[in-house]
Amino acid sequence: MDLLEGLNAAQREAVTSTEGYVRVIAGAGSGKTRALSHRFAFLVDELGILPGNILCVTFTNKSAGEMRQRIRRLLGDCDTGYINTFHGFCVSILQEDGHALQYPKNFLVLDNADIDAMLQLIYEERGLTLRDMSFSSARDMIEMQKLFQKPEYYLDLIALPHDALRQKYESAQGVSDIIFYGYLCQQKKCFGLDYNDLLKFSLYLFEQHGDIRLKWQQRLEYIMIDEFQDIDSIQYDLMRVLCGYHGNLFVVGDPDQTIYTWRGANVKYLLEFDKVFPGTKTILMMDNYRSTPEILAAANSLIDKNLLRMKKELRPVLPGGAPVLCRFADSPEAEAQWMADQMERLHGEGVPFREMAVLYRAHHVSRAVEEELLRREIPYTIYSGVQFFMRREVKDALSYLRMVADRDDLAFRRILNLPKRNLGRRRMAFLEQYAQDKACSLYEALCDSLEDPLFKGTGAQDFVALIERFSPGCEQRPVSELLSALLDESGYEAMLRTEGSQERLDNLAELKQSVYAYETTCGEESRLTDYLAHVALFTNADADTQADRVRMMTVHAAKGLEFPHVFLCGMNEGIFPSRKVRTRQEMEEERRLAFVALTRAQRGLYLSQAGGHLFDASPRYPSRFVLDIDDGLLLFSPPPRQELIEESRAYIKAREKRLLDRQPADFFAAGQRVRHPLFGMGTVLEADPEKGAHLVQFDSMPTPRTISLRAKLTPC
Repeated sequence: MDLLEGLNAAQREAVTSTEGYVRVIAGAGSGKTRALSHRFAFLVDELGILPGNILCVTFTNKSAGEMRQRIRRLLGDCDTGYINTFHGFCVSILQEDGHALQYPKNFLVLDNADIDAMLQLIYEERGLTLRDMSFSSARDMIEMQKLFQKPEYYLDLIALPHDALRQKYESAQGVSDIIFYGYLCQQKKCFGLDYNDLLKFSLYLFEQHGDIRLKWQQRLEYIMIDEFQDIDSIQYDLMRVLCGYHGNLFVVGDPDQTIYTWRGANVKYLLEFDKVFPGTKTILMMDNYRSTPEILAAANSLIDKNLLRMKKELRPVLPGGAPVLCRFADSPEAEAQWMADQMERLHGEGVPFREMAVLYRAHHVSRAVEEELLRREIPYTIYSGVQFFMRREVKDALSYLRMVADRDDLAFRRILNLPKRNLGRRRMAFLEQYAQDKACSLYEALCDSLEDPLFKGTGAQDFVALIERFSPGCEQRPVSELLSALLDESGYEAMLRTEGSQERLDNLAELKQSVYAYETTCGEESRLTDYLAHVALFTNADADTQADRVRMMTVHAAKGLEFPHVFLCGMNEGIFPSRKVRTRQEMEEERRLAFVALTRAQRGLYLSQAGGHLFDASPRYPSRFVLDIDDGLLLFSPPPRQELIEESRAYIKAREKRLLDRQPADFFAAGQRVRHPLFGMGTVLEADPEKGAHLVQFDSMPTPRTISLRAKLTPC
């Protein structure tokens, strides 16, 4: 097979530029995934590089799976080396070499459900309630602490014994510190690592153990990274370490699709790549194979209004199509009616509903659309809510596997009484106290207490017997076989049948199928511990893409996807762009997000906004992102009132004046001493990027003050 056949000149250059540092600026729909997969195959088939010596990093597990499939089709081989997310690759590093940090090979990768289970324990132990802090806010706080406030936290997690961490937790006073150190304490107890830890631990491992670092550097002869515009500082540091021996680094990205700066992404790593790595070869891939010229003209016109960007323009390859339609409706209901009209028209012309997608900036915008689709009986599905691997029955089944493999406390708590074994709160409280007193796991506490009168007449004996029967040799059994047997002999599946929960049974059937598929594609890495690490990192779109339904999702969720017809609704000031935008930098990111939305469309693009009033009773104005598109590139039906356009532009101009011009460097760290021109000396308690302000405790005041960046604080 000729791996270069069918590639354009830029794609061929990307595939065959194998040595040194290569940067590809790839516009939306330019075939970058095709180029990446063909480059991997070219390295293997033409240059003779072993797949196990190639690292290809993608940003989602879905993308990684698609990449593996493409490469297998090209090579006809199941061996695809390291095609992972950053987090997935770090799991491989730590499974192989985490022992150098005194972490076991079968450490736990924690997901949100695991973290919430830990938080529940902390809240109960310290008398906290959701009024003090919701679980969602607590997870965000923990992440911010790890990233910014306490970036050296991992040293405590690695070096401190559990007792020392527990002492920090018990002596903590404020709600944030109680939760944070309680969480570290829980992590230490079960050797659990969250996504932040995977990266931090891997970097620390390389810093402390030069032999391990050199081993991985030598192994990874070629490194390729997709979506490089979304890389953050920790991922960047890890990447620089990994390519430090062979110096073969290939990165692909689009500065105009940087939409994750709020979670640490920094586009400068892509824009300044050639300055950091002298001799970099830069390749531009601007031919767009996805969208019609009409759609691309609108998208190019929109993004050109950003000032902080690399000037470039997508070039259409497809022939001309329908104009981009735009509707300024009088109300959200009228907007939804117009969208439904267009959908029914398209469907009458033979377009399946599954080829239509509704995108929006925020979930609340979908309400009126959903109501109208329901009224007209237009089928739809929302890409949100509970993901497949987060569903209750799937989490239960995986917890049974985890008990057999690790006997960890989180899994124990989840399934001890599923199905009912008369092991409720009172007996769990007894086990909790016993485990704490004896410094042992909950499972060990149960084993030690089987003869206690408290556990007579319960299913404790049967539960222990089940785990003891399946644990020996579990790594040698196929995971699919192990899972089926566990669900059967535990009585869990029978419980669901008794409940008549067909949907939940179907989900278990899907889980079994996914396990079997994993086994058939992973070869030697299909042991139970490997599978559990894989599942903990896996995210699922959770939708049947073949069902004939209109798909509805946020623009962020649509990143990396494409649809024949896209309806982008809620194009109002205060919605898109969000009312939360306070800086010019954030506004440019919002415009990039709008650009991403427009470039999801292949054949038809429909933009709409609703008149009336927002939640705060302020009038709705059309979004600047619609007005940014040059005249003649949108077809309005009917044409908007000129008065509305003038009022909107005046509103946008006034709002533009209020935008701050700030960089992350403008913020002081917590603990920094500063001087205010009027209030005098004070200490920064925290920075709030969303508000564009610092919380400062001034020496002259009994209570802290929130000080906007407009007031210039000077460091002391």
